[in-house]
Amino acid sequence: MQQQAHIIAQRLLNLYRQEHVINGGWAAVNPVLIAESDDPQVIEELKKLPTGKRLATHIENLRSGVTPMDTIESELLPYGGLIASQEMRYSLTEEEMAKLKSALDSFETTPESLKSIKNLDCVSKFGADWVEAIKSVLAKDPEYLEKWDAVVRTSKAYQMWDSAKQLLSETLTERNRAQIQADMPEFETYLPMFGDQGKELLSKLRTFMSSVS
Repeated sequence: MQQQAHIIAQRLLNLYRQEHVINGGWAAVNPVLIAESDDPQVIEELKKLPTGKRLATHIENLRSGVTPMDTIESELLPYGGLIASQEMRYSLTEEEMAKLKSALDSFETTPESLKSIKNLDCVSKFGADWVEAIKSVLAKDPEYLEKWDAVVRTSKAYQMWDSAKQLLSETLTERNRAQIQADMPEFETYLPMFGDQGKELLSKLRTFMSSVS
């Protein structure tokens, strides 16, 4: 039971940290945090994780009504609010915005299509901040924000696919087992996007994790 609570806590912490790339922001994330943390053991496990105490406090604030369901107290923001403070510095010209929207209109969930999006000058110029930057510039356009969310999900899915393949190709170690356990919520979220192959890979990860004494 404690292990299950730990897995849920890790999943909620990942969700909390990724709010900035989730369509709907806190209004979408907060109800999930409330729904999946009703077991007191989940809160206890959260408090053991890095930055988990901050999330536990946020959940308590939501439950008590101190914090509205569509927001979060500034002092409890992930990463100390650094991402939120950076959003205002991102911008695109009208020409860049037109190219971005055109690319999003034709986007498909394939490696080639994902690569073409990432290689756009208006995306690549933001470097490692590309996800947050484009989310920021599209913040007032729900239609294209949803399309961008599909790009981000696809990128994350291929990232988790590559990570799973790499882990399974390595020698069985306790360190690998711990990494799989920590990343399992994301593996469970993204690998099923690959259909039967993804489900098979997920099953192998679970077997791999349980085979280490």
